[in-house]
Amino acid sequence: MKTLDIAEVARRSGLPASTLRYYEEKGLIRSIGRHGLRRLFAENILERLSLIALGQNAGFSLDEIGGMLGARGGPDIDRAQLMEKADELDRSIRRLTAMRDGLRHAAACPALSHMECPTFQRLLRHAARPPRKQHGQ
Repeated sequence: MKTLDIAEVARRSGLPASTLRYYEEKGLIRSIGRHGLRRLFAENILERLSLIALGQNAGFSLDEIGGMLGARGGPDIDRAQLMEKADELDRSIRRLTAMRDGLRHAAACPALSHMECPTFQRLLRHAARPPRKQHGQ
């Protein structure tokens, strides 16, 4: 089995060694030994780090990601949890799209003051509402 030391994993993954040590502390990854003071990892660590990055990009917390990583390194993902996150992303996309459209309108609005613009007023009302609690929060 080919091994990579922490410096090589950091170089190939683009993550600082401190992040790798933190992931190990949280149980997301594990070293398979040491060479002197340097941690050694199995080559498949890069795939596991990609899974962690994918989870983070999707908005999962490290604790949630930890629950999705199987003991043997592969994913063990609850499909319902994926659907819930996809629904959450859909809500965020709709909210951000409305915000973008409102800002574009405000930038081009012919009203003398933004406060006179009905679209800007709707944007203000929407921004003043507290965010809705999502399922599981």
